[in-house]
Amino acid sequence: MTRLALVLAALGALLSGAAVRPAHAQALVADLTSHLIAITTGFTGTDVVLFGAIESDGDVIVVVRGPETPVEVRRKERTLGIWFNRSDITFAEVPGFYAIASTRPIEQLARPEVLERNQIGVDHLTLEPIDPTGQVDPFRKALIRNKQREGLFPVAAGTVTFVGSRRLFRTTVSFPSNVPTGSYQVSVFLMRNGQVQGAQTTPLLVSQLGVSADMVDFAYRRSLAYGIIAVVVAVMAGWLGSVAFRRV
Repeated sequence: MTRLALVLAALGALLSGAAVRPAHAQALVADLTSHLIAITTGFTGTDVVLFGAIESDGDVIVVVRGPETPVEVRRKERTLGIWFNRSDITFAEVPGFYAIASTRPIEQLARPEVLERNQIGVDHLTLEPIDPTGQVDPFRKALIRNKQREGLFPVAAGTVTFVGSRRLFRTTVSFPSNVPTGSYQVSVFLMRNGQVQGAQTTPLLVSQLGVSADMVDFAYRRSLAYGIIAVVVAVMAGWLGSVAFRRV
């Protein structure tokens, strides 16, 4: 049985069995159409559909994040007409990608402390500096601004749509061409009366495959040889270009 068929069976069991055995019914069940995003040559981004069902009325929030790495943020200052890096802060465990989607604006679904506790929304992300010195907030805002500029922290939240009744739902998560490789977490929250009534986390892997993966692996394992080849190719390209222009 395929993954889609298994999930559809689970959704059917959830919806049909909720009234019979409310004490044992799951409040929320969800899955992805694909748990692997393959980055190959010519990758321009992709979409992944998340779908699921809830036991009873409520709202749904979807949070996609990962992979997490330290990120250094530098602040430049102008001295005698020249810009210099004067200060910097390194943040630990910064998501390389972060996106949310919801049935309604998240501010209408929960109080700020609930959103902060579950790290729902960019403004509620826990971005802790490794060695805090001075004012951290300007660096934090700069970090978020840079990620948004790169398309890795989408400014606009996605929409979770109920299909048919207010039990089945779906949303589409868009990943840009520069999405980082690594392990991701797709968390789904069932919200009711301003509180989280159910949650589920599903893994997602973004990985390079094919020729691009082989090139990255070769560059990592044989860095000296890769550097020599890159220099030789650059020299050959420059020489061929000069020959072509002389003939013209």
